[in-house]
Amino acid sequence: MASRSLSEEDLSCPVCCDIFVNPVLLSCSHSFCSSCIQRVWENQTFKVCPVCRTTSSNDRPPVNLALRNLCESFQQERRPKSGSGSGVCRDHNEKLKLFCLDDQQLVCLVCRDSRKHANHRFCPVDEAVTDNKEILKSSLERLQEELRTSVNREQNLCKTAEDIKFHAQCIETQIKEEFEKLHQLLHDEEAARITALREEEEKRSQMMKKKIEETSKQISSLTITIRDIEEQMKAEDVSFLQRTLRPHCKEPNIFQIQTSVQV
Repeated sequence: MASRSLSEEDLSCPVCCDIFVNPVLLSCSHSFCSSCIQRVWENQTFKVCPVCRTTSSNDRPPVNLALRNLCESFQQERRPKSGSGSGVCRDHNEKLKLFCLDDQQLVCLVCRDSRKHANHRFCPVDEAVTDNKEILKSSLERLQEELRTSVNREQNLCKTAEDIKFHAQCIETQIKEEFEKLHQLLHDEEAARITALREEEEKRSQMMKKKIEETSKQISSLTITIRDIEEQMKAEDVSFLQRTLRPHCKEPNIFQIQTSVQV
């Protein structure tokens, strides 16, 4: 029988140590009763597996349908042995010793001979359990293989995501370094232009200062000359002529005065 290949220990939850009830499957491939794992995770910030301590990627793990079916079959198989009164035909109050292959249901010996199951195929219950458990075992193995493939794919996707993030960080660092170089070049160019501008400003300021000094001297000279001429013009006629016509006179001759303004 299938119960010989799958013991109660194989179908027991690692937390409560009883047969799985509504088992769920974590990403690390370990299974637990739904209520047990939620009770363990109740005060945990990070949802970790109680067996391998791997952090779960889903705080609401999916139901392990294959394992649940195995547990239900196991429970049904051992109920008659426990004397609990199960495994009795509701119609004939006889033990369900046969399995109808056509209707896929348990039947008693009276059901087998009834019109309802005429010409149907039957087999002993233990054989039906063995056959169904083999089917479930194949399904379980297939699901476990799919789970391993999904876990590997998830790991590869996580690695790819990390590679993308690392590559983006490298590119970001490179961009920052390039722009820092550009900023330095612009800063150096700015400093060079400002220095050249200030040198040009100093040169032109000195030149203008020199011209201003020359113009100031000229203005001073012209002011003195104008004042002297105005004084001469106020003199008496004879004195005026004597002063303006005497060649030996140190004062400026009104007819010899020449003025020029340079800017």
